[in-house]
Amino acid sequence: MLTITDLSLQRGGVWLLDTVSLTIQPGQRVAIVGANGAGKSSLFQLLLGQLSPEQGSVALPGGCRIAHMAQEVEASGRSARDFVLDGDHDLRRMERELAEAERNGDDHAQARIHGELDVHEAWSAPRRAEILLRGLGFSDADTERPVSAFSGGWRIRLNLAQALMRPSDLLLLDEPTNHLDLDACLWLENWLRRYSGTLLFISHDRDFMDRVATHVVHFDRRKLELYTGNYSAFEGQRSERLAQQQAGFERQQARIAEIQQFIDRFKAKATKARQAQSRVKALERMEKIAPAHVDSPFSFEFPVADKVSSPLLSIRHGAAGYGDTVILKGIHLSLLPGSRIGLLGPNGAGKSTLMDALRGQATLLAGERTAGENLSVGYFAQHQLESLDLNASPFLHLQRLSPKASEQSIRNFLGGFDFHGDEALSAIRSFSGGEKARVALAVIAWQKPNLLLLDEPTNHLDLEMRQALTMALQNFSGAIVVVSHDRHLLRNTVDEFWLVNDGRVTEYDGDLEDYERWLADRRKDESEPPRREPQASGSAAPVSGEADVNVAGESAEDRKARKRAEAAIRQKLSPYRKQQSVLEKEMEQLHQKLTTLEGELSAPELYQDGGKQKLKDLLGQQAQFKGRLEDVEAQWLEISETVESLEAELVA
Repeated sequence: MLTITDLSLQRGGVWLLDTVSLTIQPGQRVAIVGANGAGKSSLFQLLLGQLSPEQGSVALPGGCRIAHMAQEVEASGRSARDFVLDGDHDLRRMERELAEAERNGDDHAQARIHGELDVHEAWSAPRRAEILLRGLGFSDADTERPVSAFSGGWRIRLNLAQALMRPSDLLLLDEPTNHLDLDACLWLENWLRRYSGTLLFISHDRDFMDRVATHVVHFDRRKLELYTGNYSAFEGQRSERLAQQQAGFERQQARIAEIQQFIDRFKAKATKARQAQSRVKALERMEKIAPAHVDSPFSFEFPVADKVSSPLLSIRHGAAGYGDTVILKGIHLSLLPGSRIGLLGPNGAGKSTLMDALRGQATLLAGERTAGENLSVGYFAQHQLESLDLNASPFLHLQRLSPKASEQSIRNFLGGFDFHGDEALSAIRSFSGGEKARVALAVIAWQKPNLLLLDEPTNHLDLEMRQALTMALQNFSGAIVVVSHDRHLLRNTVDEFWLVNDGRVTEYDGDLEDYERWLADRRKDESEPPRREPQASGSAAPVSGEADVNVAGESAEDRKARKRAEAAIRQKLSPYRKQQSVLEKEMEQLHQKLTTLEGELSAPELYQDGGKQKLKDLLGQQAQFKGRLEDVEAQWLEISETVESLEAELVA
């Protein structure tokens, strides 16, 4: 049991906690949330004995073993495996004692230490370290590479693996998902849910907290509030406490109405049932979280681009990679205005390589990349932060792009990213990683792109900024291609997924839950030796939309033939699905135009003598749009029937 009693803490003259008490029971998994600077990391330092409180006490059970994730690691020549094994201090101590006993010829001590090592299961330690490394995205070859050979983000993963390797009763993790991809996040969630000790973790990833946390501790006005349940439960409970603060709720009403319109139109259509259901979930969550975020300091948008081309970008017969190494081949894709794509795929499959190819970088080794005349790309990746001028302020970064823009317009724009007053004029050299990421996003938004390429845009962003980014992307009228481990962002901003795997880029028909099952099956296949017998009954269910499973009694030849037939059907499906998507976008545009016309037709002056001609014109436009909408809906229904028929063949 962790007990905090009447504790007060300050840092740099600022009070972080004021006479707080808190009890954490053994085995609880507690997410620590609160605004940046509220004191979350300081609480960890307090538990580790690196800080002392001004008053009060922190009590842990005697002999409590604490493991924590370091934020930095120095370069060394130790292999990745040895670095992770170093996390088990008892193992390393016993190994040193055994070596000493062997040098001294002390047979009795050797026998005793061998017994201790056996109880400690030292024989399995290297394998356990390799499982941790593999789960966090390292390849088998990486286990022998020196720590110095890895970049900063991968060294953070090594720190995480080392913390997980250490036997502990209390595990402290500060932003464990910041440098992980989606696959590693899913693996870490499963590992932490099996952890038998008490877990305290700081995170800004709401899905991660929903899957892992049993409780939430909220830093709020120098107090600690304990909530039972995961992050969604916390939001609901806190929203009730803030029910009177509804001022910001109206800003979401337009988006809610738009989602509801989609649900009403398509919830009865079998081919759109999944998408309609996802909109229902998004709508439910938006209504719950809005009150919990009324005090957010962030409110921004990606302004509408001055000009747009259609298509914005296409690649035909493409191959991508580095030098002589081809990672992706047979790339055929087209991005239209309004395309909203999420890239899925295992670590190292080529997602970032594809993003660079879309940007027109040298990773596109072959094929034809055609950019629209008015293409304007906004690109975000973590390494882009290094290209910021550390001596320049956020204000100067935007002023350089638009020298004629007024000072007030730049300040107003930066205010949406929570850069106010002197902070907007301060050199970013001293900014945190999250603040630099906000500067980079502000620079992108200021340039009015019509295509956003976002590679892990939420790293270092807190919950409020992630929510603001999600809202801004929801309302963005251009095209989006995003790689992210933040599933809340993906669910609420993309309409379709592309799977990057086995050297190909293909449309993925499932959702994130299907993808998680696909990954689990893939890991199982990789961890087990090949078997000649058919797949046993009761195995994992196939990914939705894919029938690629071993049927009991099916021969290898039959399986190959079935796979070829399924591939042919999927190839037939692709153009119809694209037509579906184009028609859906046109239907949405027509509905928007009709809504606008209905608003104009409600004006009283139209029905007076001087407004007859305008009324006639508006009614003519309304009839034209309604006629076109009927035609498009008829086309959509016809194509949908074809898609249903082909999908039935695929499942059969």
